[in-house]
Amino acid sequence: MRTGEIQTLQVSRISDFGLYLKDDEGNEVLLPNRFTRLDMKEGDEVEVFVYHDSEDRLVASTERPFIKVGEVAALKVVDKSIHGAFLDWGLSGKHLFLPNRNQQGGVVAGQRTVVYMYVDDRTGRCVATNKIKPFVYNDETLTVKVNDEVDVFVAFETPIGYRVVLNNRHWGMIYKNQLFRPIRIGDRTKGWIRKITEDYRIDVSLQQTGLAEVETSVVKLEAMLKAQGGVLGVNDKSDPQDVARLTGMSKKVFKRALGMLLKQGKVRQTEYGIEVIK
Repeated sequence: MRTGEIQTLQVSRISDFGLYLKDDEGNEVLLPNRFTRLDMKEGDEVEVFVYHDSEDRLVASTERPFIKVGEVAALKVVDKSIHGAFLDWGLSGKHLFLPNRNQQGGVVAGQRTVVYMYVDDRTGRCVATNKIKPFVYNDETLTVKVNDEVDVFVAFETPIGYRVVLNNRHWGMIYKNQLFRPIRIGDRTKGWIRKITEDYRIDVSLQQTGLAEVETSVVKLEAMLKAQGGVLGVNDKSDPQDVARLTGMSKKVFKRALGMLLKQGKVRQTEYGIEVIK
């Protein structure tokens, strides 16, 4: 029974309080009535999230949390006490605890804070921490390489860019002069590894490179044209800032995607932009 994770368990028996689910080793956990359906029966498999409730009992839920064990997320602080803060992690009736000892910087009620979630060795409960460096690091054990697609979580802003967490395991950097669409702390998106230095620093791009980048941008540009009624107010003569603002692409990528659509005879350029050829 893995606390803090989504797992598929089997209905083992029915009680007045809900359904008891079991794992492959026969360990049981209660799925309370509010998460069950009338058609559920013994032997059915159910995908659930397992955690400790407010009375320290291990329970299951069909709700999907904003964060799981081993992940980083930006969660809203809903309350504070002398022992720590309580975070909204997407489960009704239960908040995620952020102890004082795990806090770093100001934790303010009503604002979001970046945390990593782990299982406390002593209590077995899910706990949050702002001190994510022990869990996110770059060394010779890197699990990514140049051109890999990665999950990107935007953690911190710096004067030159954004520090991001890659696949919940490694640090990366997105430079502001290479951004062609707005991002903010707490965003989760996909990106691609551009460069890895000898000291394991990782540069990340939110755009693919090479042919894959062009193909993706062509699909994106066609979708924009469709959404705008077949007309878009930029062309290959437009200012790069206007292109970035309207398309979320660099001028270089936009021109390559536009060139492919022109070659395919799908669009034409006008004095004011581009339009679909009907």
